Amino acid sequence: MASKRDSSVCTGSASESLSSLSANDFRTYNRMSEQMDAFHHHFRLTWDQLWGACAAPGNRPGGLSARQMILMGLQFCSQLDFHHSIEEQHIFPVLAKKMPEFRKGLDLLRQHEQIHAGLEKLEAYLESCRSGEQDLRREEVKRLMDGFGEVLWAHLDEEVQTLGAENMRKHWSLSEMRRLPM
Repeated sequence: MASKRDSSVCTGSASESLSSLSANDFRTYNRMSEQMDAFHHHFRLTWDQLWGACAAPGNRPGGLSARQMILMGLQFCSQLDFHHSIEEQHIFPVLAKKMPEFRKGLDLLRQHEQIHAGLEKLEAYLESCRSGEQDLRREEVKRLMDGFGEVLWAHLDEEVQTLGAENMRKHWSLSEMRRLPM
């Protein structure tokens, strides 16, 4: 699952175009999208480095030793799980009051469940490698990552787009946007 990044921060159409917003109002409406994209950028970079180390030939593929790869993978799992916990406990419930996309049972939260299932498998494997129960097999790490990579990449992009100015202005006033968490 090589990186597939759409550089657009928001898409869609509204009866009034974004160009009718002042630059300051656009920044207010787009703030959460930009902040979320910064978090997601870190996850994309780490994913690409891990995945690249799995696919690269040689004694130290991607410049990572087995120990470095295990620790990086475990850190990735932990940080992504923590990120999702914050979203689910503090951000999504507030957004769900006006935005159906953030309600339980819909795509963004179902994606979290699918991603978490993949993270659990990857983390369990990497923990068994760290403890010495198993030797690290890069092809196994790649297989586990590929098991949830498509949904992860789609989620990273969809969440940023959903928080974009075009969508946020459909649901929130400028004063409400200033009070939203994040």
